[in-house]
Amino acid sequence: MDFKGFLKKKDIEISLKRYGVDALGAMAQGLFCSLLMGTILDTIGKQFHIGWLTTEVATIAEKSYTVGGLASAMSGPAMALAIGYALKCPPLVLFSMVTVGFAANALGGAGGPLAVLFVAIIAAEFGKAVSKETKVDILVTPLVTIVVGVLMSALIAPPIGSAAMWLGNLIMWATEQQPFIMGILVSVLVGIFLTLPISSAAICAALALTGLAGGAAVAGCCAQMVGFAVISFRENKWGGLVSQGIGTSMLQMGNIIKNPRIWIAPILASAVTGPVATCIFKMQMNGAPVSSGMGTCGLVGPIGVYTGWVNDIEAGTRAAITGFDWLGMVLICFVLPAVLSLVFNSILRRMGWVKDGDMKLEG
Repeated sequence: MDFKGFLKKKDIEISLKRYGVDALGAMAQGLFCSLLMGTILDTIGKQFHIGWLTTEVATIAEKSYTVGGLASAMSGPAMALAIGYALKCPPLVLFSMVTVGFAANALGGAGGPLAVLFVAIIAAEFGKAVSKETKVDILVTPLVTIVVGVLMSALIAPPIGSAAMWLGNLIMWATEQQPFIMGILVSVLVGIFLTLPISSAAICAALALTGLAGGAAVAGCCAQMVGFAVISFRENKWGGLVSQGIGTSMLQMGNIIKNPRIWIAPILASAVTGPVATCIFKMQMNGAPVSSGMGTCGLVGPIGVYTGWVNDIEAGTRAAITGFDWLGMVLICFVLPAVLSLVFNSILRRMGWVKDGDMKLEG
């Protein structure tokens, strides 16, 4: 059997889709089920004074954890398991990814999610390569997966994490210096990433994108989701409004391929809401970085902004949540994306670039 045949037998597919779409998207789901859910649980517990969510339920290595804290602490293993699942790892490889994810996330520092992505892919593929190749598979497969994962974590996780942090800090610094220009760029690009079959949430998490740049990212994602939900209402009615507005605008990718011009209205809307967020309302996303790339999916983006307000109050950098803050969130996340997308789309319809049925969702 030649090398290509061996890779095919092991279902090892070295491709942009497998690693840049499937693995990256799964990583975001792992983050959602750990760090993001932990953050939401902590925020709910504090704001509504729910005892069992604010009580410390475990103490490990002299550090105390709430229920949400435990969920957040498992972000590394959760990401690695999700990546292993996306790469179709056999059971022994998949279960070994828990250790790999923990090591990569811990050694990657604040840029841990990006480190987990690279390390988990390498460890998973090595584990798959040796899986069921020996009579002592139950020993060899976990051993190879864990050793490769921990070794690669020690070698490449720190520099990858540092590089991700550097790039994220550069984007956030640039947004502070040039809020108008960067507000447009960040909003438009992250919004586009959200609709493409890649994960904007994972990208924002990997870059630890928060602050003013995080606010622009939230604006761009909301513009895509709310924009498509509203402008396609005549074709998809209430089901489409919900599935796109609080689900994902990625549902329109098939239609975008058929007629790319339907994408113009939400993109233009994001080009407006981004600088409105950064220059007028100075909306920041100081919750979990993954929230920056979620938009209105499950209302995670707005919840992340609110969580950031609460964190800022606790840190003493914000006195209180003002009516102006709430006005900015409602306008940027919901009202402006809907109104602007409708206006831009009506112009495109008059030009004949967009027609009835162009945004019809299957099913």
